[in-house]
Amino acid sequence: MNENEIIAELFRQQDVQYSALQKRILPTVAPDRIIGVRTPELRSLAGKLYGTEIAEPFLSDLPHRYFEEDQLHAFIISLEKDFQKCIRNVELFLPFIDNWATCDQLSPKAFKKEPEKLLPYLRTWLRSDRTYTVRFAVGMLMQHFLDDRFRPEYAEMVAGVKSEEYYVNMMIAWYFATGLAKQYDAILPYIEENRLNEWTHNKAIQKSIESRRITNEQKQYLRQLKIAGTGPRAGIV
Repeated sequence: MNENEIIAELFRQQDVQYSALQKRILPTVAPDRIIGVRTPELRSLAGKLYGTEIAEPFLSDLPHRYFEEDQLHAFIISLEKDFQKCIRNVELFLPFIDNWATCDQLSPKAFKKEPEKLLPYLRTWLRSDRTYTVRFAVGMLMQHFLDDRFRPEYAEMVAGVKSEEYYVNMMIAWYFATGLAKQYDAILPYIEENRLNEWTHNKAIQKSIESRRITNEQKQYLRQLKIAGTGPRAGIV
């Protein structure tokens, strides 16, 4: 199967109604790049392509024409178990990610297996001027370093990110909301001391209050820490 055959297969699996939905929730992707293939079908195709002769040429042929090719790319990388091979493909791919869905669904097995090797790359990615490279780095810190591997310096790394980008600030809010659920005592000072920008601060509190992992007493206290008079949002949903 070559790239043209991959695209033809994607169009065979097209769901027109789903395509319309995707176009509404992916405002950073040009509508004519969206075919409309559901995630289970993309994951299934990624599983068939991973490890085949077509996989490496496909991963090297960037940028892709369609959003679904980017999704397929992310799912193939996510199946890779060899850390060095995975990190090479991730670094090649990150500059071409242009939306939250592809960014958030890139979740390599190799990183879960050896997360400590990831830290130097995360520090570099957090300093990037690319929206989705930064968002990906914050997401990886949230996914792999908020449980047993948590260290206060990791929260400092996220709090140190200063951005006007909605999709970066939303991930930062998500990180701190998840942190309040998993590492409440360590994360709370970032809220109490207003360490985040106003919008991200309030969004982190909102997401925390919506969580079932936060106690009612904690929710009551967090509500008192909201900053009144938040201005316009930093972007679009």
